[in-house]
Amino acid sequence: MVAARRSFEGRLPLSSMTRLQSLLNDTEGDARYTIEFDRDALQVPYVEVRIEAQLPLVCQRSLQRFLLPVSIVQRLGLVRDEADEAGLPPDYEALLVPEDGTLHPRDLVEDELVLAVPAVPLEPGSEAVERDWSPQQEELAKVNPFAGLAKLKKD
Repeated sequence: MVAARRSFEGRLPLSSMTRLQSLLNDTEGDARYTIEFDRDALQVPYVEVRIEAQLPLVCQRSLQRFLLPVSIVQRLGLVRDEADEAGLPPDYEALLVPEDGTLHPRDLVEDELVLAVPAVPLEPGSEAVERDWSPQQEELAKVNPFAGLAKLKKD
C-alpha cells in the first residue's frame, strides 16, 4: 500500500464498531474516513487517517444526549518493531504493523474514535453547576464521635 501510495475513502456506521459502542449513548450515525498510505521526505512509511463524525454522548452536567463533533487528522508511522518507534519524526504516532502486514481500515478508524471520546463528556456551551455545599443544621447537630475521647483525655 505504501509503495503504491494507495488511499481509501468510505463511511462506517457507529454500530459496526464494537469497542466504541460501550462509550456511546447510542450507535446512530456514521463516521466518514479517508486513509492514505505514503512515504515522507525522510522515506518513513506512514498512513494518514482523516475522520469526521458526530459521536452521541451523555453530558455529565445535564445527563442529556448530545452530539460531539469529531474531526481527526492523524499521521501514523508504520513500524515493524517497537524499537523502530524512536526513529519516527516527533509529530508521528507509531502503528505496529502485524507480521502479515495487513491493516484493517475499520480498526484504524475505531482506534482513533475511541481515543477521541473524552473521559468526562461535557456538552459544549453547558453551564457548570455552581453551588455552596456547606453543612446543613442536621449535620452540625449530630454528635461528634470523637467527643467522648476528648472528654477522656481531659480527665
